[in-house]
Amino acid sequence: MDDRSENHDIEVEGGNYAYERKISGILDDGSVGFQQPLLARNRKNTTSQIAIVGANTCPIESLDYEYFQAFFAFAGCNLILATAAASLCAFIAPAAAGSGIPEVKAYLNGIDAYSILAPSTLFVKIFGSIFGVAAGFVVGKEGPMVHTGACIANLLGQGGSRKYKLTWKWLRFFKNDRDRRDLITCGAAAGVAAAFRAPVGGVLFALEEAASWWRSALLWRTFFTTAVVAVVLRSLIELCRSGRCGLFGKGGLIMFDVNSGPVLYSTPDLLAVVFLGVVGGVLGSLYNYLVDKVLRTYALINERGPGFKVMLVMAVSILSSCCAFGLPWLSPCTPCPVGTEGKCPSVGRAGIYKSFQCPPNHYNDLSSLLLNTNDDAIRSLFTSRSENEFQISTLAIFFFFVYFLGIITYGIAIPSGLFIPVILAGASYGRLVGRLLGPVSQLDVGLFSLLGAASFLGGTMRMTVSLCVILLELTNNLLMLPLVMLVLLISKTVADCFNKGVYDQIVTMKGLPYMEDHAEPYMRNLVAKDVVAGPLLSFSRVEKVGVIWQALKMTSHNGFPVIDEPPFTEASELCGIALRSHLLVLLQGKRFSKQKTTFGSQILRSCKARDFAKAGLGKGLKIEDLVISGEEMEMYVDLHPITNTSPYTVLETLSLAKVAILFRQLGLRHLCVVPKTPGRPPIVGILTRHDFMPEHVLGLYPHIDPLK
Repeated sequence: MDDRSENHDIEVEGGNYAYERKISGILDDGSVGFQQPLLARNRKNTTSQIAIVGANTCPIESLDYEYFQAFFAFAGCNLILATAAASLCAFIAPAAAGSGIPEVKAYLNGIDAYSILAPSTLFVKIFGSIFGVAAGFVVGKEGPMVHTGACIANLLGQGGSRKYKLTWKWLRFFKNDRDRRDLITCGAAAGVAAAFRAPVGGVLFALEEAASWWRSALLWRTFFTTAVVAVVLRSLIELCRSGRCGLFGKGGLIMFDVNSGPVLYSTPDLLAVVFLGVVGGVLGSLYNYLVDKVLRTYALINERGPGFKVMLVMAVSILSSCCAFGLPWLSPCTPCPVGTEGKCPSVGRAGIYKSFQCPPNHYNDLSSLLLNTNDDAIRSLFTSRSENEFQISTLAIFFFFVYFLGIITYGIAIPSGLFIPVILAGASYGRLVGRLLGPVSQLDVGLFSLLGAASFLGGTMRMTVSLCVILLELTNNLLMLPLVMLVLLISKTVADCFNKGVYDQIVTMKGLPYMEDHAEPYMRNLVAKDVVAGPLLSFSRVEKVGVIWQALKMTSHNGFPVIDEPPFTEASELCGIALRSHLLVLLQGKRFSKQKTTFGSQILRSCKARDFAKAGLGKGLKIEDLVISGEEMEMYVDLHPITNTSPYTVLETLSLAKVAILFRQLGLRHLCVVPKTPGRPPIVGILTRHDFMPEHVLGLYPHIDPLK
């Protein structure tokens, strides 16, 4: 290298900025080597200049440095957007924080947690996600879009919202559990289809990850929903192709086109793919472990109030801004690739190549990843334009940045998805491996990047079929199907040896009683009566109003067994189950009698079916809403009209493993346990999903080995 130094002045139009660079010499290939830059504003000169200053520079006192002003503007904008997103989540809808996929998955399993699908959650999810992504956090919009689709479907399934005066009478036909569950499944599939522009992937995501119960009718309904999403999305993309909608629609229905012609691979390439899968599984399981620890730590902070939630978000925002603005200084400038004239660097417009502090015809590869949109960063990593477009050190720094900052960011009080951070980390890791294995592999670095993203997705989320189809629809590269399948299967198998998928861990951490599709091994050693919780609270067919009111006030049970007793029957027998919501409607109507006689036909004539329809969030009756006089407390009510007279029952001696599978497959809320021998009370107890949770069973029998 020649050690000569030169001074250059370059005239440009617009602005009065100066670049102070020292030319360290002329490289062997004829390019110029630079030391660190310094962006400044020239006070004295009124003409616009860019100066590359060598040994004999202008006086330092004449320069007014603006790096700190630029950083404060950058970090300040991010902080304002982050605070807006955090305030919405902390003060309006705390349930909107996170991706929302674990909550949707839990709801479709039969868990109706408070406000997870409320209209306020929908509002905060939409605008909080916009603010969070715009604030520069390492988060994605895909998980929140799944939750958004489920919220919209729930709003339709409950007939709209009376609180916000958005109701439609024709939607009351969907006000039952099965139809509402089907609508929410379709909404989740629509969210995936819209986020990834992958309609078939949305159907498979709903089948593989979201829904707990599947049937053939639901298949074509979700397929129809995602087809409509694809048509509408395509229409909007065509409408916005002229640029009237900003960056929306860029890339058409193929977001990351990596179709680079025939894909040829040999035995060394297959070994490299296996290596990617194994390492992706290990890194994915470690990612899940760290996310779980961080979430538990954040839970302790968030419990202290909304103010602490907002301050935590602000702290993470400042950290993200410092890393995004500071790390590019570690990367040297790179000459623009051949054939990118007019596109490299991108100054004053959206583009892949960011100049940052570099001179003309050069770009900073690390800032091109950190200071770009997530979609553009993924598109850059997946590209096969130039093998040396990103240096090995840049890929390593970016991987650690996305990996650890993604862990730190997930769990704060903003809507945040995991798909994009995981894809970014996996793509950078895969491209890094591709650069290292370049001499022995025929696959280009773009395909290695795609396979790295697949391995990391499989290691964290443990999905296979849906992820495979989503990646193929994203990249338009069907020739990669065998390798993507292989790397997904390997990464999932390796990661399963360490822990559960990230969404399953979050469901467990939130304490949601999720029912798995298999029974635990120790359940084979127990029977149904071993886990029945007591004492059992039951009602007679004709019961005193005061007894019912006291039971509803003192307990939170949602189902009560109703027993027929003499003189209405010859012997005591199980009549069925009465739901709490139905009992409240019956008491509110005050259809009582002073005599202990059956009068169910009168109740049936005075009630309508829609009176007992499932209410929306916050609309249901509560025991505090009832006003019952002392005289009415001594009266009687016939429970037979509101009783489910054909409940599912099992014998008390049936294996708990079989009972758990039956409970889950039938989608039950209550399961009656009846005695095996006559001459005993007609019911032993009622099983709910809480009775099958490992914490409950192992708490009753601590001596049982959970693995046997």
